[in-house]
Amino acid sequence: MRSSVGEPGLEPLCVRRAMKPQSEQSLGYHSILIVDDDRAVRESLKFSLVIEGFAVRAYADAEQLLSEQHLPKFDCLIVDQNMPGMNGLDLVSALRARRIDTPAILITSHPNQSLRDRAEAAGIPIVEKPLLTSLLDHVRRTVSQAGT
Repeated sequence: MRSSVGEPGLEPLCVRRAMKPQSEQSLGYHSILIVDDDRAVRESLKFSLVIEGFAVRAYADAEQLLSEQHLPKFDCLIVDQNMPGMNGLDLVSALRARRIDTPAILITSHPNQSLRDRAEAAGIPIVEKPLLTSLLDHVRRTVSQAGT
């Protein structure tokens, strides 16, 4: 599994926040939103993150999240790129247009260079599927920086 994160020290804030050792984290206070149309992925991510002590809310697609009258406070957004309707990068753009600048992590299979470039320009790291442990490492780094 690869990440599109660049050189150390130049990682997006989303990633830098998650780099502190777990001993320095207060995981129980960090909230994660997951947006993925694949129910199995969505539920397994939620399960894994809850076991790690994160508060998690999951949505089946971008429209479901955006239809929330009052979005919950969250420290990190994990969003699938390839979903019906609005894709992951467009969802992050829509949230940013609403002045919601919470760090995001994009998950996808086989990202092409154009997607990598767009994600990098937006400051969003990509974690490639299959996710295994790399995504959890990114989430830990992201939320540990949320308080900085």
